[in-house]
Amino acid sequence: MMSLQEMSDRLEIQDLFARYTYAIDDRDYDALDDVFTPDAVIDYSETGGEKGGVAEIKRWLPVAMAKFPKFQHMVATTQLKLSGDTARSRTILFNPMTHADAEGHERVFFIGLWYRDELVRTPDGWRIASRYEEMGYAYNVPADMGPVPPIPPAA
Repeated sequence: MMSLQEMSDRLEIQDLFARYTYAIDDRDYDALDDVFTPDAVIDYSETGGEKGGVAEIKRWLPVAMAKFPKFQHMVATTQLKLSGDTARSRTILFNPMTHADAEGHERVFFIGLWYRDELVRTPDGWRIASRYEEMGYAYNVPADMGPVPPIPPAA
């Protein structure tokens, strides 16, 4: 039987993952400051993205996501291993997206992947200290999508 603390931790981590998806889908990248630790490492490289700290990823996301008029990040089925004030997780992500070609025609495609996270309890609640995006599959990806731009330099 789960303790009240474990139930609370699991609900807080579920809410943390929801806050991440809403930050991305609402293009509210500053909200990621309340999702990740300040020294977090975020690695999207396996799926064609960048690897960096929170500040670098927040600069890269608006550029990278500009080519997608619509998208949803739907997380489900988290395998969570709690250990006191730390945790490891593997969470399914299903990500339908649209891409607009040069003529403005939109094409829907899907990506399925896993988030592999290391989490830590902070005074402000659970935060992601490390996120690795592991590719699962892609369907109907446009050939003309082009490369994902690198992290822009800091201003």
